[in-house]
Amino acid sequence: MIYPTRRAVILMVAGVPVALVVGVLTPSGWLAGPAWIGAVVLLTALDALSAGSRAALSLDEPETAHAAVGRPGLLTMTLRFGQRGPAPRALDAALSGDVRLGLDGVARRAEVSNRTSHVAFPLLPERRGAATFDALWVRWRGPSGLAWKQKVFALGLSAPILTDLQGVRDQVVRLFARDALFGAKTQLELGEGSEFQALRDYQPGMDRRAIDWKQSARHAVLLAKEFRTERNHNVIMALDCGRASCEPVHGMPRIDRFIHAGLLLSYACLRSGDRAGLFAFDSAPRLSTGAIAGPDAFRTLQAVAGRIDYSTHETNYTLALAALSGQLQRRSLVVVFTDFTDSTAAELMIESLGRLLRRHLVLFVVLRDEELETLAAARPEEPDDVSRAVVAGTLLREREAVVARLRRMGAHIVDTPADRVGPEVVNAYLDLKRRDLL
Repeated sequence: MIYPTRRAVILMVAGVPVALVVGVLTPSGWLAGPAWIGAVVLLTALDALSAGSRAALSLDEPETAHAAVGRPGLLTMTLRFGQRGPAPRALDAALSGDVRLGLDGVARRAEVSNRTSHVAFPLLPERRGAATFDALWVRWRGPSGLAWKQKVFALGLSAPILTDLQGVRDQVVRLFARDALFGAKTQLELGEGSEFQALRDYQPGMDRRAIDWKQSARHAVLLAKEFRTERNHNVIMALDCGRASCEPVHGMPRIDRFIHAGLLLSYACLRSGDRAGLFAFDSAPRLSTGAIAGPDAFRTLQAVAGRIDYSTHETNYTLALAALSGQLQRRSLVVVFTDFTDSTAAELMIESLGRLLRRHLVLFVVLRDEELETLAAARPEEPDDVSRAVVAGTLLREREAVVARLRRMGAHIVDTPADRVGPEVVNAYLDLKRRDLL
């Protein structure tokens, strides 16, 4: 496609008043208008011929797009002009694709060096799934800037958007590095826990309650019991993937933040010698791995987590918690990743939670709604601001009431900002192990 630039249009319009004045003053001056228009069209055509051939422009095979939800990325396209004919000094390029890829839709300008140009397009995927890049638009101007030449490349490039495993790995490195200054609490293998390890000579400063008086009397030496952290616990990550959990918070759906935190907690559990498992539910249980261990356990959990889809169904806590309780054959730590959206759903959840709490340890993970907190704390300047603040304050009070009832029932709560959910959950898990509550 060839079309005039803004400069060509302005040049043509600027000659109209002059041609009109000449046509009024002289009998044959009416020819000045068509002559001016023809001259501008001729110059535009010559500029288009000097701009390089569209047939000479080619696109290299695009590189494979590795996209992960919530993680910024780049897709680089390489364009080449053939050896015949002139080549422009710069070009503009625009990329279209699935809305889930998070393309900003802004055309990118790139320099042409040695007849080659590299154009980078930023990505910020918003949801997991199978996405595609549809087309690439490229245009460039002639030497005089009077004509645009444009070429469209149909791409059909597949770009699956997956779970951000790199983000999980980065958090693992920060949390479990020996020289980390923040993150997980230090967990001692010996001297903590409830599992008997060995007898050792009593030393000043040791807990006197650890003295084994019978063995001390038998050996005529003061001996103390040494304990170690108990292993092989079952830790189940129950992920609420219902409609409310698919809403975005800080540019990423809640369920994706739950998956990242669940995988991070799974790694911590497997590293500590415990068994980890995933359980996803909305209106009904969707998938369950059971508690698994072994060298391939984390890879299995990664693959299963990638199959968790976005749902439009309301969460059925009664059915989900009853099904989960029936699957667990031994005492386990159940980590429920969910959000309290309304009091009715919270009441149903509390009613069905009692049977699970009688046998298992339950940890609820909820994300703070910073948008509601901002609306409730904002200074009102208009009547609508007062209404928003009242509604936001009511929702926050209902949420706090649900959290307080869960604590009274014996559940543990992690109430954290969205960007800190992973480290906070791991710290809560290690704290429960340190206190021998598992």
